[in-house]
Amino acid sequence: MKTNLRMAVPVTVAVLVAGCFMFPATIKAAVSGDSADISKLLADAKAEAVELKNDSADMESFVRSNLSWQSYADKIEMIKGHVNTTGELLAKLQEAEATGAPWQQEAIKRIEPALKELAANTETTIKHLNENKTKVHFAPFKDYVKANYELATDLETMIRDFVNYGEAKENFERLGEKLEVR
Repeated sequence: MKTNLRMAVPVTVAVLVAGCFMFPATIKAAVSGDSADISKLLADAKAEAVELKNDSADMESFVRSNLSWQSYADKIEMIKGHVNTTGELLAKLQEAEATGAPWQQEAIKRIEPALKELAANTETTIKHLNENKTKVHFAPFKDYVKANYELATDLETMIRDFVNYGEAKENFERLGEKLEVR
């Protein structure tokens, strides 16, 4: 019986050590408290927010041109698509929120109102465009477009800052692990 126990301990230790090498990301996330899934979703939301900001900037530049309402309509549909995709990512983030670190949970909570405001403004811009196709060069429509650009910029900046924080935190923790090894 003692012989079996002596053999079992080294085998168990070997299996645990092997598991540490096989699942380093999982272990690292468990140690740091950060959710790898949430970090990935935030990175995806950042990429979508960059596209949203760029398309909003394009549309904002239209107000200084003589483009037709169709150009605005095409661009606002692209913006609406980015808002919807970001909303889908937010829904996934909210589903995973309980598994995240406090900073990740805060990111999710802060994205929601900003995205809702942008979505509402986008819908109002679409409605205004549909009702005033011949007035895209007048102040009210230009104001909607400018507000949309500013909201998209704020959303992109906020998400980018959270993603950058997560990456910096991960790098800091990795450097700390290297120092502990020495």
